[in-house]
Amino acid sequence: MNLLEVRHLQKAFGDNAVLRDISFEVHQGSVVAIIGPSGSGKSTLLRCMTMLETADSGEIDYGKLRMLRPLGNGRSAYADKATLKEIKKQFGLVFQNFNLFPHMSVLSNLIEAPVHVLGIKKDEAIAYARELLEKVGLSDKEAAYPCELSGGQQQRVAIARALAMKPNILFFDEPTSALDPELTGEILKVIRALAEENMTMVIVTHEMKFAHDVSDHVIFMDGGVIIEQGDPREVIDNPQNKRTQAFLSRITEA
Repeated sequence: MNLLEVRHLQKAFGDNAVLRDISFEVHQGSVVAIIGPSGSGKSTLLRCMTMLETADSGEIDYGKLRMLRPLGNGRSAYADKATLKEIKKQFGLVFQNFNLFPHMSVLSNLIEAPVHVLGIKKDEAIAYARELLEKVGLSDKEAAYPCELSGGQQQRVAIARALAMKPNILFFDEPTSALDPELTGEILKVIRALAEENMTMVIVTHEMKFAHDVSDHVIFMDGGVIIEQGDPREVIDNPQNKRTQAFLSRITEA
């Protein structure tokens, strides 16, 4: 079953075509890693899929819910507000820079959206939030505020907050890029554990070994297009395109 389908997606900023004819699918329980050099369009793609950017044309479906449909004139139209509201419940997003509410405790950060967006009873939201904090190794931090936590701890709270909405798909936008190298491992450990639980995830990452070991499908982007995609053992270990080969060679040398 496909939880997400993207077909012929296009996005430009003025005369700069950032995404050009992007198509791929995300199957339930799979982990898709999106890799490529800076400026290749990876984050813009993620932002279009999560409605943080408006795509110019193409199609995006979340299961049976159509988010973006073609109009037949090279443009596309978004679904009505009610449908978009339902689609937003389908996914969670973990940002590079955590984006926690600084005036709220860790526990309050986790229960805010489930209570006020999903209408979950507060005691139920608290119980589930505590389960999630245990999952990410932060049971003792529920009363702490973001400023009292390390970057790695804040990112783990951000992951727990996204999970608190019980999404079908979890998106990550370079989840370790704002962290010191020694803190990166704890975030990757949490994501690995989610993969083992068959959480469907789409991860924009520069961690090649992680992408290789955890993902089921790798997409290599450059210049706003998908250059190569497939099994990580093919794309990363044995790339066929010269641009993919050059990128991975530079990463390995670094």
